[in-house]
Amino acid sequence: MNRFLVVIEKTKKNYSAYSPDLPGCVATGRTRSEVEKNIYEAIEMHVEGLKEEKVSIPKSYSLQSISQFNRTRLWWRPDSTIIE
Repeated sequence: MNRFLVVIEKTKKNYSAYSPDLPGCVATGRTRSEVEKNIYEAIEMHVEGLKEEKVSIPKSYSLQSISQFNRTRLWWRPDSTIIE
């Protein structure tokens, strides 16, 4: 099983998504759930294309973290847990 980080961004009119470990693998959607479905399908197609071309599937090296800022402190943990 392969796991890839997916970044979802809200734009003015819709949502966009990409996977940093799969260059060129992108998707858009009107809603968050639509873009999640679309990026899942895009990743499936991307990986299947790599297999068909006999190209190795890249390992996922991307990491995630979430930073939360308020007026007094910046909290950060590398495991993406928000500390309140």
